[in-house]
This record gives sequence, C-alpha cells and structure tokens, in this order.
Amino acid sequence: MIQRRSILGAAALMPFATTPLGALAQAPAWPAQPVRMVVPFAAGGPTDVPARLLCDRLSEALPQRVIVENRTGSGVVIGTDLVSKAPKDGHTLLYTTVAHSVLRALFPTLPFDPAADFAPVAFVGKVPMLLLLNKDIPANTLPELIALLRANPGKYDYASSGNGGAVHLATELFLSMAGGLQVGHIPYRGSSAAMPDVLSGRVAMIIDVGFAGLEYTRRGELKAIAVSSQARMPQAPDLPTFIEGGVAGYESYTWHMVMAPAGTPAPVLTAVNAAVNRALAQDALVQRLVEQGMDVVRDSTPDSAATFLRSETEKWSAIVRARNIRVN
Repeated sequence: MIQRRSILGAAALMPFATTPLGALAQAPAWPAQPVRMVVPFAAGGPTDVPARLLCDRLSEALPQRVIVENRTGSGVVIGTDLVSKAPKDGHTLLYTTVAHSVLRALFPTLPFDPAADFAPVAFVGKVPMLLLLNKDIPANTLPELIALLRANPGKYDYASSGNGGAVHLATELFLSMAGGLQVGHIPYRGSSAAMPDVLSGRVAMIIDVGFAGLEYTRRGELKAIAVSSQARMPQAPDLPTFIEGGVAGYESYTWHMVMAPAGTPAPVLTAVNAAVNRALAQDALVQRLVEQGMDVVRDSTPDSAATFLRSETEKWSAIVRARNIRVN
C-alpha cells in the first residue's frame, strides 16, 4: 500500500507524459505533508458535502491526507482570509463557490484581494438552481409567474439563504432580466431556515440549489417551475429552463472551485490540478456529486478556472451594483 500511494503521489507531479525530466527535478514536492482544504461554509451544508467527497478521494490516492477544515464567519471572509495568508506551497487550499466572485463588490474593505491574492487551481463543477413556489401561488409556469408578479408589484416576497449569497444573487438576476419585477426580499440564515416559510406560504418563492429543491417537489410540497442551467437537468428532464420560460440568456449556478494562495509555484498548481482531475475521473465520485445536483467538470486547468472566475466576477458584480445589494 505504501508503495502504491507513493507512486500515485509522484504521478500528481506528472499530468502529462511528455513533461521534461529536468522540469520535474525543479518542481517542489507536493504533497510533502497533510493538506488542509479550507471550506468557508458550515459543516454538512451544500458546499461542505461535495468538498468532503472530493477530499476523501484525494486522501486515498495521494501519499498525504487531505483534511477538510470548516472556517466560517463574516460570510466567507474569515476562511478565505486564512488561505490568502497561508504558505504558498499547496498545503493549504480553499474550496469555495460563487460567493468568492462577489466579495469585492459586497465588501469594499477586505483583509485580502479576492483576485490578486488567489490562484484558481481546478474547477470542480456547477450546481443549477430551481425556482420553487409555494403550492398555493396561482402560477404553474414561469410566464404565469412573471405575469402574476408584474400585475402585483410589491405584493409577494422571496426567500434567500442570506444577503449576497448565491440564492439572493440568482433571484435578483431573474427579477432584473424579467423586466425589473418588484418582489420583496427576506433573507434567512441558510436555505434550510427559509424553507418552512416557503412551505407555509409566508414567503412565495425561493431559487434554491437543485438537489435540495427536488425533494420538496417530489413530495408535492412545493412547485418547481424552472431550472437555472442552460440545458435541462438530467435529474428533472421535464422541468424547463428559465430560457425556455422566456427569460432569454438567464443562467446561474452555485459553482465549486479549488484555489491556492497567489504565488504558489506553477508546478504545484499543476500537481494539485492533476490530482483533482484524476479524482473527478472516477465514476463513483462523479455519481455521488451528481446526486448532489452537480454538473461535474473533469478536465479544467488553472487557466480555464481563472477565466471562468473572471467572467463570473464581472457578471455578479454588475448585478450587485445594479440591484444595490448590501450585506447588512
């Protein structure tokens, strides 16, 4: 077992068979000690669970363990700050979401720079979201809901998992792209805290991560009328997209990405990326992530992850400004 794990660990430094031997000799060894994967979200939540599934696979394949460390507080600021100031050697990594892309827009003063102080390493996947309605709301399709909200400005409220979070951003994007609909916002401490009020009818609707929302719709407790992905979800093939419902170009996800402190040597970033991609090539792991509603990305690179992060930062920062979103 020790021999096999050592071989797999060395393979993390060789994502391509054509890597020159001289370059490998210059590359820092990774991992040389246990790796901390900092998750700036609570344990057991929709970000923590996929992070632990990934880290379990990495621990099996690498010569060192990859340990999840939940560091919450001030949204995602405390955990993210910890990684920004960690040694630049790949042994402290950040597992984060779309929340990272709006940090600068939401917090004018931060102890770190969300762009300059981080190096994207690997894109894990995207989780689409569902537009869920209380079952007594008189709308069964997205066009019907838009017409209802347009005819009754300010009458209805929507729930979110908190100010500036993925649920809040996705809903404000929808309201903006649907013609500036006027719907009240009630933030909660997480989607699970919001659901009782959506179920009871105190709040009319929520746009929540797909895997959680599907359970309510399957039991007939809520109505799902649209999915936020570009194409329909395999888990709910009869559910139309926002685009099919008439909101052209609408697309939103809560996505998952691994990052390292900026300045981490490129060979280490390549090694971490290769290890993540190898883990995501395993059908057993992919199946578990699909069960969480994720559209898994198996072949990202540090460059492709950085490009995606830049596009998401531009998109969501514009929404924060246009809709005057505040965290307090």
